[in-house]
Order: sequence, then C-alpha cells, then structure tokens
Amino acid sequence: MNIEEFWDFCLSKTGTEESMPFDDKVLVFKVAGKIYAACDVDDFESVNLKCDPERATALRAEYSGIKPGYHMSKKHWNTIEMSGTVPFDLVVNLINHSYDLVVEGLPLYKQKQLKSDEPSDSQNNH
Repeated sequence: MNIEEFWDFCLSKTGTEESMPFDDKVLVFKVAGKIYAACDVDDFESVNLKCDPERATALRAEYSGIKPGYHMSKKHWNTIEMSGTVPFDLVVNLINHSYDLVVEGLPLYKQKQLKSDEPSDSQNNH
C-alpha cells in the first residue's frame, strides 16, 4: 500500500477528517475528533493504528513488521511497517479495526450521527 492508497482509504471512512496537528510531516486521520491513524507524509515507511491490546500483542508476535506504537501508547497502538512485510489485506483490516475501535469509544449520540452520515445501499446503487 502506498501513501495515496492509504490516504484515499482512510478518507473513504465515514466522518474522517485529516489534519497535521503536530507538525508539517505527521498526517493524522480522525473520526469525531479522535485519531485512528497517523503517518509521516515525507517518509511513508510506517503507519500508526489503534488496536485492541490482546490483538496488538498477538500481531507483534506473528509479524516482524508490526511493532508497539511509535510515540503512542504501546498498549493500544501498533506501528505497521509499509515495506510489504505485512500483507495488504491485513493492513486494510487493521485500518478498519482502528477506525471501529475509535467509533465504538464515542458517545452513542456521535455513533448514531456517524451512522446517519453513511451512504445507504440505495445511494450506492445509483
């Protein structure tokens, strides 16, 4: 996955906003103001994604390209190398997992608001 694919995929998630709150190199993707993904735009070698702590530990044991989150909570974040050591499908799954974890942690009214912002199946068929 290259940076354009990563960027496009994150922006396709309902309610996602992008920003650079730390400096002009670190791009973050947020839903309802909460970060679920971050990467360096100049040097797209890895991405930081939120992860369930038990799953995070298991993934780190299985894949050499998945490490504790760089500059993030090591318990709740993983850094995924984008060198190809982690399969594309797993990267997509982990982006979805990170987004879902953040959404599940939002107050119910915000979750419902996001749900109402999702395109319906009838809109997708036109």
